[in-house]
Amino acid sequence: MALPCFVPADILLPGADTPLDPWACIAVDQFTSQPEYWQRAEELAKDQPSTLHIVLPEAYLGTPQEEQRLHAIRDTMENYRIRVLTRHVHGYVYVERTQMDGSIRQGLVGAVDLEAYDYNPGAKSAIRPSESTVLERIPPRLKVRRGALLETPHVMMLADDRDQTLIEPIGARKEELPLLYDGELMLGGGNLRGWAVEDPDLVEQINRALAGLADPDAFAKRWSVAAGQTPMVLAVGDGNHSLATAKAYWEELKPTLSDEEKQNHPARWCLAEVCNVHSPAIEIEPIHRVVFGVTAKELYEAIDQWDKAQGNHTSPSDQRFQLADRQGEIAVALQNPPAPLTVGSIEAFLAEWLPRHPQASVDYIHGASTALALAARPERPATAILLPDFAKADLFRGVVLGGVLPRKTFSMGHAEEKRYYNECRVIG
Repeated sequence: MALPCFVPADILLPGADTPLDPWACIAVDQFTSQPEYWQRAEELAKDQPSTLHIVLPEAYLGTPQEEQRLHAIRDTMENYRIRVLTRHVHGYVYVERTQMDGSIRQGLVGAVDLEAYDYNPGAKSAIRPSESTVLERIPPRLKVRRGALLETPHVMMLADDRDQTLIEPIGARKEELPLLYDGELMLGGGNLRGWAVEDPDLVEQINRALAGLADPDAFAKRWSVAAGQTPMVLAVGDGNHSLATAKAYWEELKPTLSDEEKQNHPARWCLAEVCNVHSPAIEIEPIHRVVFGVTAKELYEAIDQWDKAQGNHTSPSDQRFQLADRQGEIAVALQNPPAPLTVGSIEAFLAEWLPRHPQASVDYIHGASTALALAARPERPATAILLPDFAKADLFRGVVLGGVLPRKTFSMGHAEEKRYYNECRVIG
């Protein structure tokens, strides 16, 4: 039987007297166009233990703060490993995150085997990205991971577990487990609770559930055209570029290791939280675009000309979206979309249009209200591209049958509901 791709980990946590606010910090790829969020976070975490001090927010990339923070991160990791991360869990952490609508998202934190993950297009590995990996986004993250003592995850994986065999049975027994933390997250992140899962019987139960999800016969029965492939056990729901960075670092490190070291070096694994895509608390939302340097009217005219140039398709298109700026909204219906999903057609348009308009730039925004607010700012013209809802039932089908989805297709919940850095692990 193949080795499991998700395993127990040696997980480190700060002492019980360290509050989640400000210890836990939101994923670094959030609020990249809102530096005021990170300024508020810095104020909250000043002179206090916080994972904010061992990560590099993408809002700082390309600024003078980038190099300063990279140097400080190394020293802070050493300090935290000795003085702050005083609690140790060998196993998993079962987590419950209370979200903005009051629903509770269940998850299981453990280590994914990077040998079972491949972000290259067309890969048929046990762990697959759900969206295209932008290779240019790896080097800035690699600066942090290369030679780092610690990792702290914001990677969220999805399991196609219709029968609720993996996570939900652990949640049903949470009152039997040692409580690790229970508190509010900074800046409106909601409540987070976590329990240690170290009991050998529960760990074995998790292993059996993973074996069921990896069963080749069950996989072939569900996806007949994919019969013979390595069964897809986990899809990356969020944090794909962080996982890709961990993979890139592992591939960089491997040639320097002996055969024995390749089997057990800690950098071979990466901490991640696994959730069940079928949970009602998992919300899959579209990621909108904001194009800076152009008005909605100008962008509409460019899209219209581009759409007409695609040729005439005989079947009608249902690809509709909205453009919005401070002057109002414009409804758009593509007649000749080049991709099966609206987001794919938008990406195809931007790939052609942006190089010809160097004054323009694009950002990827979670939440329509945030995209609209950015497009309404008076400093410079900007247009929000508001995309339609994305059905989460299509996620695994799209990845298994059609490969990765277009980049930045979906987001799991609101920006404030992203995974916060909390648990840590030694990798160096």
